[in-house]
Amino acid sequence: MAENRASVYGEGVPCWVDAQLPDVEAGKRFYGELFGWSFEDAVGTLVWARKDGSPVATLGHKTDGRMPTVWTVYFATPDAAALCRRILAAGGQVVTAPTRIEALGTAALAVDPGGAVFGLWQPGSHSGFGARHEPGTFAWVQLYTRDTEEANAFYGELFHDALFDADTEPDFGRAPVSDVFPAEMPSHFLVHFRVEDLDDALEAVRGLGGRVQAPPFETSYGTVAVVTDNQGASFALLQR
Repeated sequence: MAENRASVYGEGVPCWVDAQLPDVEAGKRFYGELFGWSFEDAVGTLVWARKDGSPVATLGHKTDGRMPTVWTVYFATPDAAALCRRILAAGGQVVTAPTRIEALGTAALAVDPGGAVFGLWQPGSHSGFGARHEPGTFAWVQLYTRDTEEANAFYGELFHDALFDADTEPDFGRAPVSDVFPAEMPSHFLVHFRVEDLDDALEAVRGLGGRVQAPPFETSYGTVAVVTDNQGASFALLQR
């Protein structure tokens, strides 16, 4: 287990990601090959993904076939219940009320006014990423939205210090859906993992049964390509 990093992950900082997959074993093979992750059982059906021994994500079994196969980002909070109340007051919705996951911490799921789903994580023994910003780990999350002004107002109210404090370097950006995706695509969060060589990573994705959704393009935070795994979960590869 990673050391307690609560002081590192202030409220509104992306601190964890998980994938809900129809076939966790297939997910282990895909991401283990792509990112060099190792795996061990966590709680229930959840599986820890580790990079060089540090926890970087969880994979879980999707129990309801109607649910999307997705990567979800979790924002740190010292009080998930209080943050849920603020989300409701700001025009968002709470999909899953704060739920204790044994001693690890408390999780919740929410939806912003544009319809994008995100998670909240109140740490217990597990505070979040043991490693990030390194190849094979979380590097960035981008909200692709139909209304960037609305998104900036909503998240700016909830997570002002994490986004706009003079000393912060956020891992969370907002952009119009139409910058990368068809205009009809719903608002959504796209989790980015860092890679050393984007071309090599894209070749690996294809070889593992995934596909490229959006070929490499330049952003203010690096070169990005959008891909899906072999079960349909979308994520991005980021070369810096």
